[in-house]
Amino acid sequence: MTVLANARLVLPDGVRLGELRVENGRIVAITAPLPVPAESPDTALLTENGGRDVVDLGGRHVVPGFVDLHVHGGAGASYQAGAGEEARRAAAFHLAAGTTTTMASLVTGDPRELADAVGGLADLAADGAIAGIHLEGPYLARDRCGAHDPALLRKPDPAEFRRLVALGRGHLRMITLAPELPGALDLVREAADAGVLAAVGHTDATGATARAAFDAGARVATHLFNAMRPLHHREGGPIAAALNDPRVTVELINDGVHVEPGVARLVFAAAGPRVALITDAMAAAGMGDGDYRLGVMDVQVRDGRATLAGGTSIAGSTITMADAFRRAVTDVGLPIERASEAASLTPARALGLDPRIGSLEPGKDADLLVLEDDLTVARVMKRGHWQ
Repeated sequence: MTVLANARLVLPDGVRLGELRVENGRIVAITAPLPVPAESPDTALLTENGGRDVVDLGGRHVVPGFVDLHVHGGAGASYQAGAGEEARRAAAFHLAAGTTTTMASLVTGDPRELADAVGGLADLAADGAIAGIHLEGPYLARDRCGAHDPALLRKPDPAEFRRLVALGRGHLRMITLAPELPGALDLVREAADAGVLAAVGHTDATGATARAAFDAGARVATHLFNAMRPLHHREGGPIAAALNDPRVTVELINDGVHVEPGVARLVFAAAGPRVALITDAMAAAGMGDGDYRLGVMDVQVRDGRATLAGGTSIAGSTITMADAFRRAVTDVGLPIERASEAASLTPARALGLDPRIGSLEPGKDADLLVLEDDLTVARVMKRGHWQ
């Protein structure tokens, strides 16, 4: 058993000073009867005591491990390569930064490339290194393609989708598509029937079309505001449709580049517990400025901002979920428990994994993080094991 003592436990209903016990990879007990005192106790060093580890956290915060619905890579590695050392390196990088549950997102590729990547990543998912596969494309709007190669975009193809579902062996969990394309609403219904989460994104859809997609079974808005018809007071488009629909989880890239903090505040005011922080991170995350690839597209990173080489289109981000979470508190102004919800419980709910992960509750997996006073990640625990 591991006992985390003298911890500020970030629970769904607030922060409590108490103790959390972990055994056999799960949280078995939480004792947190007192609110956090106004004065912070002195921070103690982490200690261990015999076979029963007692870790005195000295008042450090403990939050549930982060859950990232949308990430393309990191540490110089991309999930586009499929399984193997490169994909494992990306997953390990984000795990070390606090993302205990991660999807592997693929940008638009030709049919053979996507088939190979899905088949390879299914092995990685079977090993537990990733939670599943997210297809961002190839059924996207040309005028809202962002960092996707427009030459590879295509109309929804049910036969191709079924092949990818089969290759994913139950691990293809989400697909982003533009609902205004011919046959897209039928594909949304087929995805829902196949247990694949449909997301509206990279779209020029009207509000009516977006609402039709949500009625057909789509349940996520991919990186709200980015690569979609903008919000207008006479045509709300997919943004208003998503914010107004209680069934829909809205993704937000909280890096200060894709969406500025004032707009992020509006999103949280409108959608509250339906906002899921994501990274949309590409290979440059954790690497610094330089030249990279996102699928077949060349990307340049300057001052931490990723854009298509020779252009201005944003090409993913270079942040971790720890960055997105911290900025939610420091820049957006959320209470830490609301930022934790957006970084963990809300995305877990979207994936249907909230009975097992996403919050600090007895019976759930012991996926948790110890934070320093500045909200950076001090230690990471996944299923009861320190990483």
